[in-house]
Amino acid sequence: MKQRTIILIIITLLLVTACSQKDNAPTSAPQTESDQRETLTIFAAASLTEAFSELGELYEAEHPNVRVMFNFAGSQRLAQQLAHGAPADIFASANQLQMLGAVDAERVDPEDMEMFIGNQLVIVYPPDNPGYVRRPLDLSYPIVDLVLAAEEVPAGQYTMKFLGNASQDGALGSDYKSKVLENVVSYEENVRAVLSKVQLGEADAGIVYESDISNLSPLQIGSVEIPSPFNIYANYYIAPVTDSTRSELAEDFISFVFSTEGQDILIKYGFLPLF
Repeated sequence: MKQRTIILIIITLLLVTACSQKDNAPTSAPQTESDQRETLTIFAAASLTEAFSELGELYEAEHPNVRVMFNFAGSQRLAQQLAHGAPADIFASANQLQMLGAVDAERVDPEDMEMFIGNQLVIVYPPDNPGYVRRPLDLSYPIVDLVLAAEEVPAGQYTMKFLGNASQDGALGSDYKSKVLENVVSYEENVRAVLSKVQLGEADAGIVYESDISNLSPLQIGSVEIPSPFNIYANYYIAPVTDSTRSELAEDFISFVFSTEGQDILIKYGFLPLF
């Protein structure tokens, strides 16, 4: 009997202790700082990757309550995603055509779209230059394997304009464009894929934006300038997304892009100021 009494006392004490611990336990995990921040989602052309990443970091530093999330891809792919209802707060396109696609999908108000920076094309080749590319004319020689951005990509559209302009020059010949296109071994879904293939030696040459190689050394990529009479000025556009739940934040970030600090960062990465 005495033993049973002792056992009952021990069990009672254990139950009391367990209940006390349960009452003192937290009801939920504490929130982290990132859980409490507002998320600003930006769809941006692949060629803006480095520049916009830096802009995002600076914006976050000045706005500790904001987390900037990017979706970098070809502008045409981003416009398609927006047309299919993908949630976003800002769209930055490498040309006007894809921005107008977002307008047609009623994701962007045409009155809100603005040009914010420019760019130009450049010919690139691997550091060992297996295709002996030294001038634009060399792209038309059959020994050169060329990779370009697909024609539905802004960089691809700009490339076709360049080739058309160059074909009007007597020194290059009226068949320059057709000869160059005969050397294309692949068309890529964004301009960064073109640069990557050339850097990896999977092609003898490619055509990308000047901003894509602004921070690369000659040991990483070789380049040939495209003369201004043939080259194009690529206009980049930016706009808030109409159904954004953070419209004021989107407008504030866009203002930051247009600020002196924002423009200086873009120019540092090889983009051209508006004129």
